Amino acid sequence: MRILPKRRGAAVAAGVALALIALSGCSAQQTVDIDVPPQTEAALPAETVTQLEAAVTAAMTATGSSGAIVGVWAPWSGTWVTALGTQSIGGSEPVTADMGFRAADVTRAMTCDVLYAVAAEGALSVDDSVTMYVSAVPELADVTLRQLCDSTSGIGSYASQLQSLVLSNPARVWNPRELAAYGLAELDDSQPGTVFRDSDAGYLILGLALERAKNESLPSLIERYITEPLELPSTRLPATAAQAPGDGAVLDGHWSTPDAAGAWNCTDPADFTTLSSSIGGADSGAVTTIDDLGRYAQALATNALGSEDDGRFSTPLPVSADQPTWLTTTGGAYQAGSLVGQYGSIPGYITAAFADPTTGMTVAVVLNNSGANQAIGAWLAWELAAIASKAPAAAGQTVPEAGLPWTAQQWHDQIAGNAICAPPAA
Repeated sequence: MRILPKRRGAAVAAGVALALIALSGCSAQQTVDIDVPPQTEAALPAETVTQLEAAVTAAMTATGSSGAIVGVWAPWSGTWVTALGTQSIGGSEPVTADMGFRAADVTRAMTCDVLYAVAAEGALSVDDSVTMYVSAVPELADVTLRQLCDSTSGIGSYASQLQSLVLSNPARVWNPRELAAYGLAELDDSQPGTVFRDSDAGYLILGLALERAKNESLPSLIERYITEPLELPSTRLPATAAQAPGDGAVLDGHWSTPDAAGAWNCTDPADFTTLSSSIGGADSGAVTTIDDLGRYAQALATNALGSEDDGRFSTPLPVSADQPTWLTTTGGAYQAGSLVGQYGSIPGYITAAFADPTTGMTVAVVLNNSGANQAIGAWLAWELAAIASKAPAAAGQTVPEAGLPWTAQQWHDQIAGNAICAPPAA
């Protein structure tokens, strides 16, 4: 992963950049640095890697995934970026670490990045009413763009309602307003801004608002405000036509479903590698690679694309009453202890990415079967983080004084307890 050091000759570099722009007559997007400790070039110790690999393999079994791609970066100790398994159950084609896949709900954070970037330019205010930019939604007059980003608008979700339609026609191109209508039909009566409610529909509406405010497509906005300044060459929000998650090699995506008796199809899950991004859009439609995802997680955790006074992460809320007090959410991201990130699923993939803004420790994972509980992505990331946090220091390095409010075993057991597929018989 390319972790750029914080530049010291910023004024000189800026002057040179301006001179080059003046000479060329073109504009350029300034590269954004991520302020985390520099990554040591070493590989993580063999004992740590053994533990990490065992955790990923167990999660693959539990979810019926034939393959996984994982990145773990512990700046004081080393790096582990790898691919495990094959493209299909019983297949022989190996998964490789450079393969593209769907970013799933990490897209939400990107949509919020665009919101705060556009607000910083003065093109809108995060506290503007949704109705200033999206027509025919009078019920959202008291809902702000910030609340859509925070998922505190009270709007419901569409994904679970459309599962059978997506299963039967993954290539269908959906209108975001049509999808959002399913969530709007479940609008609750809570005061906007007070209660977190996971809402995929809310992010689609936010995407529509941003496109209207800038008169520019969301894929173009994500490229201009996120992937170009962060140098993420393999990350984008694709066009809506059904396609694989990348232009080169891609991780095949699968979706196990239960039959009428409740038995899961773990041996021959449906293939969802080719899919219309419109089913996720501004909520979960982006594609990426593991290196890009790890770098993006660090940018999100440090708010590298924003500013200290933008207020994006200033008012975190509990995820729900039955979740640990160390898990909160705001600004399109979760804070889990010292980690900041996102997780979720889209047909074919379960994805998660978290980073510690102080130590720089970063974990990114993707499993290629979306049938299981999408939270397994987060649980696996947290299990890997707990293992990596105890990795010994490389030569000349010092282990940071930081801890996580959980153990690796805790999440290992949680994943096993939510397995949809059993380990193969001995």
